[in-house]
Amino acid sequence: MPIARSQLRRLLAAATTGIATFALVAAPGASAAPEGKPKPSSPPLVWTTGEDGLQYAEATVPLSYANPRLGTTKVPLVKAPATGDPAQRIGSLFTNPGGPGGSGVDFVAATADSLYASIRQRYDVIGFDPRGTGTSPNALDCKVNQETEGLYRVPFVRPTSNFTAEAKKDFAYVSRCERLNRTALPYVTTGNVARDLDVIRGLVGDQKFNYLGYSYGTFLGATYAALFPNKLGRVVLDGPLDASGYINQPMANLRDQSTGFEDALDRFLAACKADQAACAGFGGSDPSAAYDALLAKADKTPIPADSYTDDPRPVDGDTIRWAVTGMLYAKFLWPYLAQELAAAEQGDGGPLRAEADGSWGNNLDGTFDPGNDRYFLIGAADQSPAYPRNPFTYYKAGVQSFREHPTAFYNNGFVEFNYALYGARSDGRYAGPFKVPGKAATPLIVATTHDPATPYDGAQRLVRQLGNARLLTMEGDNHTAYGGESACIDAAVDAYLFGGTLPSTGTVCQQETGFAQPEALTAAAAGSGTARAAAIGRFAAKVQPAGPATKPVDPAE
Repeated sequence: MPIARSQLRRLLAAATTGIATFALVAAPGASAAPEGKPKPSSPPLVWTTGEDGLQYAEATVPLSYANPRLGTTKVPLVKAPATGDPAQRIGSLFTNPGGPGGSGVDFVAATADSLYASIRQRYDVIGFDPRGTGTSPNALDCKVNQETEGLYRVPFVRPTSNFTAEAKKDFAYVSRCERLNRTALPYVTTGNVARDLDVIRGLVGDQKFNYLGYSYGTFLGATYAALFPNKLGRVVLDGPLDASGYINQPMANLRDQSTGFEDALDRFLAACKADQAACAGFGGSDPSAAYDALLAKADKTPIPADSYTDDPRPVDGDTIRWAVTGMLYAKFLWPYLAQELAAAEQGDGGPLRAEADGSWGNNLDGTFDPGNDRYFLIGAADQSPAYPRNPFTYYKAGVQSFREHPTAFYNNGFVEFNYALYGARSDGRYAGPFKVPGKAATPLIVATTHDPATPYDGAQRLVRQLGNARLLTMEGDNHTAYGGESACIDAAVDAYLFGGTLPSTGTVCQQETGFAQPEALTAAAAGSGTARAAAIGRFAAKVQPAGPATKPVDPAE
């Protein structure tokens, strides 16, 4: 469809001059309050014990490290105290579940006795809500219907769409987001969050910073390592992003991620062909062709979802694409994805509708979880200065993605025009270099060869960027590796966290999670938040199961 260049240029001009009406105190890329300079003092932490037995507090930190006169803000904290011999306690281990946008407080509260049970023998595990997330002050929320008005609204934009009309919808979304969140947006950069962590490290009394970060949390960890290399203790970055690529070349970064999703889908469908019992019979002798046929059918005539009584709306092709991508995050979800596709093949779209609702954060009461808004706005605070200003860049990238990524085309290209429209500049943004000097402690980078969300070559690039880093590899299919996927991985990470022993250079472990059918899946079970816990392209809500037949716990519930 013809593109109205004059209309697009007017939209872009309005975005860059009219949306953001507040002034900021630091230019993009500024590294305010670098290590070695005195920081404003913060009051001591006051911990209170919750009904769950965990301890809660709020840290007071500067709103802007470049201009402390602007006042302070709060960082909510949770502590799962060490359970072992006090004489063997190493210190605190900070953790972040990913995003950007994930609540570390909810995450630790949900996993203190499962994922972190062994780590708590020697560490206090500390979760935190980064700026703009969870219960932090001015937590970001655009208050939109995520399915029809948000960043990943349907129908997804295609080359045949009216790009000018879609750009106007993008403009409306970004304008609303900035209007409703203007007081928080300047300060939610990852650079500021890393500086918050250094303040909190001091408040808990640790000389060194110990950390376990997943997915986007690896970018936060790499940022801390670059800003405070002399403070590094034992730092594990699992499911790592290419740090420089994420903030300086975001379009290439998302294109690689979309390719990762397609690779994961191809591997799932190949596994279905090899083992029809594991795949619940979906697709027969050719699951790949059956999947394509299912999408084509749903694109033409949506599939009834009557079995999911909470939301029995029919399922169209884009809803299937959205649900499927979220289920590709973890191999232990493959059997459930197979059951959901098999049900749709038989005319029941209920399980896929439930997954899609979870991933959109649909509360089924007319409201939506703002996780996708937080993903966009925090990402934009870091990335928007690196996005091109020419709207036709996004049209061309969208056409390319539609051609290369039959399922995940919505994840890059057209959707990225939102980042060009984002008008707020950012306080405290750090864009590199991401370098760890040889005299500093060595971070451990843990990567999966077929990670759908953070592809393996990004991990290799991160190791080269940091210079002083050690790569530990898991052969397999999963977003992140530590915590139940491989005994070899778990042992290597624990040896590093507990004793400081790095695995040998070139160590490769094998994933042990299999592909087999658990008990029958119902639409009600499918709606438990599986996809929300691994929201597409964003969260590594790392709640590992006891085995491949176990559904995950949803930290949002």
